[in-house]
Amino acid sequence: MIAEARGPTDAVGSIESRGMSHAPELYPVILCSGTATHLWPVSRKAFPKQFTPLQGPMSPFQDTLRRLDGMACAAPVLMTTEDLRFIAAGQAQEAGFTPASIIVEPAERGTAPAIAVAAGLIVAQDPDALMLVMPSDHRIDDVVAFQASVSQAMLLAAEGALIAFGTVADRVEPRSCYVEVADPSDDAAEPILRIVEMPDDADAQNALERGRLLRQSGVFLFRAQTVLDALETHAPAVASAARAALAAGDAGADFTRLDAGTFGASPILSLEHAVMAAGQGLAVRLSCGWSDLGSWETVHQLGASDVHGVVADDASVAIDCENTLLRTEDPGVALLGIGLKDTIAVAMRDAVLVADMSRAEDVRAAVATLEARGFGQATTFPRCDRPWGWYETLLLGPRFQIKRIVVKPGGKLSLQSHVHRSEHWIVVDGSARVTVDDTVRLMRENDSIYIPLGAIHRLENPGKIDMTLIEVQSGSYLGEDDIVRYEDIYNRT
Repeated sequence: MIAEARGPTDAVGSIESRGMSHAPELYPVILCSGTATHLWPVSRKAFPKQFTPLQGPMSPFQDTLRRLDGMACAAPVLMTTEDLRFIAAGQAQEAGFTPASIIVEPAERGTAPAIAVAAGLIVAQDPDALMLVMPSDHRIDDVVAFQASVSQAMLLAAEGALIAFGTVADRVEPRSCYVEVADPSDDAAEPILRIVEMPDDADAQNALERGRLLRQSGVFLFRAQTVLDALETHAPAVASAARAALAAGDAGADFTRLDAGTFGASPILSLEHAVMAAGQGLAVRLSCGWSDLGSWETVHQLGASDVHGVVADDASVAIDCENTLLRTEDPGVALLGIGLKDTIAVAMRDAVLVADMSRAEDVRAAVATLEARGFGQATTFPRCDRPWGWYETLLLGPRFQIKRIVVKPGGKLSLQSHVHRSEHWIVVDGSARVTVDDTVRLMRENDSIYIPLGAIHRLENPGKIDMTLIEVQSGSYLGEDDIVRYEDIYNRT
């Protein structure tokens, strides 16, 4: 049984009272490598939902980090991908967190290999460490209750339990994972009887009605060494691949890149199926207002609606609408709904989604159709984040492209040249230091400069505010891969 809610200090005291030599430190691991498209067009492969502010100024990833405020724990370890690493690092900094490590996964292989890598890294530093694994794309309303649940479970984890946190399910939802437990008691850590994917059989329905079916939150707690031992026993190929990928990886100053060949050899496997399904897990109930933000219908349900069930942002207007979501991501794009019922309408500058509320689960398949038909909007995003700032394409035509480029204070693009294009730069805000071949020039608002084809050049922001410029490219090929890098402070050469 789990005791009444206590703070982290009380949990530590209980651990010490059980005769352990010291209270193990808690190491958070944030999984932020997913590329889900069920919230398209806001969430895409190039900029998935965990990094998009969906309900408030912070992204779900930043909210996950802020969930650690007030907890006695180490700096978080981030698990992400090559394409998302700078987004994760930048948003962590904005949220006030400096990660202990940012581990770059060469490919998505499921939660089991990612957790195995993180556990191996943590055990090498602290053999007794506790490990709190959290997805980065979920919502939790009651952070105090969440922290209390973690605190309560720390004693069990310190004693060797593998804990999965779940919420009592009141209905079955597609694409969800459930665990079945024997006892529907609210204050017990119960052995997991089985893992249930999209339950539709009579046994699962009976378990649901009796309160024995818990929806998996993706949050885990255990000793890092305990989960490694369990993976060695029940999923040795996962453990072996993770160990080899970490050993052969490249531990740079900012990121630890796993070896692609050895990590890619791991089976694609979730921790639930790798370990918990083998009778190794305990389930603990969360009562903290958890949601996976898994569809636009869910976003609508969680939003602030009017008396007609309409959820609309400040740039959207609803007239005679009912049970409808109106959302525009670009302040320059006004969205007007008239006489809509049970409708989702989400507008961006480059893409618009309009769907019946009951078809929210079909968005993922629809995006796959867009991608198959060659629509770049299926995967790419208008704004592209870089370690120095970001850029977006304002207009693209044959042989020309116009971009807005924003460089953070101290940001510095690589020293580079282009084979197929020339560029014109106009500073519209802030100041820029521009290198063109052997000439270095300080530019301010309204200054402009021409970068000839083949010239070796660099752009940097020496000021204390963001620098914004408009770039006009012209040439026979305008792809992002037309870059020859000579120097780069972000190690991209």
